[in-house]
Amino acid sequence: MTPKRLLAVGRLKPGPEADLFSLYNARLRPPLAVTEITEARGSAAEVRRREGAALLAALPDNALLVAMDLGGLAPTSEALAGLTERWEGTGKPLAFVIGGAEGLDPTVLARAAQRLSLGPMTWPHFLVRGLLAEQLYRAQAIRAGHPYHRAWRP
Repeated sequence: MTPKRLLAVGRLKPGPEADLFSLYNARLRPPLAVTEITEARGSAAEVRRREGAALLAALPDNALLVAMDLGGLAPTSEALAGLTERWEGTGKPLAFVIGGAEGLDPTVLARAAQRLSLGPMTWPHFLVRGLLAEQLYRAQAIRAGHPYHRAWRP
């Protein structure tokens, strides 16, 4: 199986967000290996630059990078299942990145093979971890023909 990583800005503290992420990450095969990047200080541009440099430094050289970005593609769950199958088919390790409060630096977005959005609403970056893990699990279930996803529901 293709290894999957999640690189995220900020330390996820115990609580409902961590519980949500743990619930779905435990169902993933393989689960996401998490690397947390320390939140930077300074102006918005400086924060993005510093966090971006740290995210890229933590990224394996040959990784297929998927940036979680409000301006990215917002696929259906079925389309995400197809995307994950295509990404895994490259044989490269998958790495998802979640920026901090100031978003992702343009250097990270430029390095990304795909920009992915959870829709037009803004979500707290700690909650995005759980939402992403759930959608990846859903995509895995769709690909396996598991009944977790009910395509007939609107």
